Amino acid sequence: MKLTLNLFDFSQKVNYRNEILAGLTVAMTMIPEPLSFAILAGFPPLVGLYAAFIAGLITAILGGRPGMVSGGAGATVVVLIALMRSNGIEYVFAAVALAGVIQILIGLFKFSKFIRLVPQPVMYGFVNGLAVIIFMSQLQQFKVLENGKLSWLTGDALYIMLALVALTIAIVVLFPKITKKVPASLVAIVVVFAIVVGFGINTKTVQDIASVKGGFPPFHIPNIPFTLEAFKIILPYSLIFAAVGLTEGLLTLNLVDEITGTKGNGNRECIAQGTSNIANGFFFGMGGCPMIAQTLVNLSAGSRARLSGIIAAITILLIILFGAPIIGKLPMAALVGVMIMVALGTFEWASFKIIKKMPKHDIFVGILVAVITVLLHNLALAVLIGVIISALVFAWESAKRIRARTYVDENGVKHYDIFGPLFFGSVMTFSEKFKIKEDPDQIIINFKESRVSDMSAIETLNNITKKYSAAGKTVHLQNLSADCIRLLNNAEAVIDVNIIKDPEYLVAIEK
Repeated sequence: MKLTLNLFDFSQKVNYRNEILAGLTVAMTMIPEPLSFAILAGFPPLVGLYAAFIAGLITAILGGRPGMVSGGAGATVVVLIALMRSNGIEYVFAAVALAGVIQILIGLFKFSKFIRLVPQPVMYGFVNGLAVIIFMSQLQQFKVLENGKLSWLTGDALYIMLALVALTIAIVVLFPKITKKVPASLVAIVVVFAIVVGFGINTKTVQDIASVKGGFPPFHIPNIPFTLEAFKIILPYSLIFAAVGLTEGLLTLNLVDEITGTKGNGNRECIAQGTSNIANGFFFGMGGCPMIAQTLVNLSAGSRARLSGIIAAITILLIILFGAPIIGKLPMAALVGVMIMVALGTFEWASFKIIKKMPKHDIFVGILVAVITVLLHNLALAVLIGVIISALVFAWESAKRIRARTYVDENGVKHYDIFGPLFFGSVMTFSEKFKIKEDPDQIIINFKESRVSDMSAIETLNNITKKYSAAGKTVHLQNLSADCIRLLNNAEAVIDVNIIKDPEYLVAIEK
């Protein structure tokens, strides 16, 4: 039955069955990651689950788009490991809360629009690298702690784990052919759980990672000195945490937009993330951000509304309060199988089909971003490097497009018709176009097909006019756009040129 769900500002027809089942599935797949990364960072295990509940609930209600799932993600936790080791968990909570404030400010000032600067090859590299990370992280579940060291499973334990993972994958692949009314991933988890419990199979379970039993997240003000020195300690971590969280969050939002054919609100998502991280800092959570893998699980289970995220968060809280004995027996093989299928679904296989049609520099950027994502597990750094390289390539290609057509009119005035943008990358080629010693006394530089873009361009024009002036010649600028004229007028103390009016185009002023 389809009903209408009005939750805050989001209204659409919602399939309650799909939303509830998707939420339960997401809750099952969310448990291992925050537990694992909390232990990796040296936090108490419950700190990870609290983050999953707090971030999941707040962002599901306030977030920039339905369908996204947030929680205690590894991408943000990695940022805090050094702070945990040097100053302790109280500083971590303070850093998470401050990161939340930064994220809210970014949302309020509407800076999320800068995600548009991420080129498609960077997106391909990011998503493909993330798919590899999701897959590789599942391999860690094939290890056990022995004598204080992690070692690979062997013998019957390995074969049982592999068989259960294969069964989970088979159910996820084949069950949709029977019916799509129930999420295949949830069916796989329930079936494998029933087999393990029913037959008493000895295999790795959630309780082998850590205990998930606890109480409601208690309110707690981070116990750090409110001094400038403490602020200086946590600020760098907060800035990086905020950047990583928003980068992953906004890229996830774009990915969901593409999958669902709808449009999310990036600024609202920034504010929602910030709010959730402030709450994390004051309720014993390790902070978090949108989780792409769990978001894809949510979407593949049929969710298109906020309800599934709310159900997932509440389910995690109920597990913490009451369900630990049952969830502790959940076989890790079932969760591994689901996440492997998520990794396969995340990978942009279409990128292989178009790779021959892509420019070589785009191929290089995509591969580089994927490699950095996999090797460093730093999604923000990978995307930043990809954007910088793409921008440099664009600047280089644009710089090569600057050219000039010259002619001398009946009055003996030499004209330079400029084509292409004049900016820092093209100023050298632009300067080489002028023959100062050979040119007549009057020079007109026509910018009808060009633009003066930055200070480097102004300084270059300034140097050219000085050289012509030293040779007793005059330079006029023609057909400058209004914004170019404003740029030159603002730099009046730097450049001394004549801007003449062209009666044909009526775009310039006389100086």
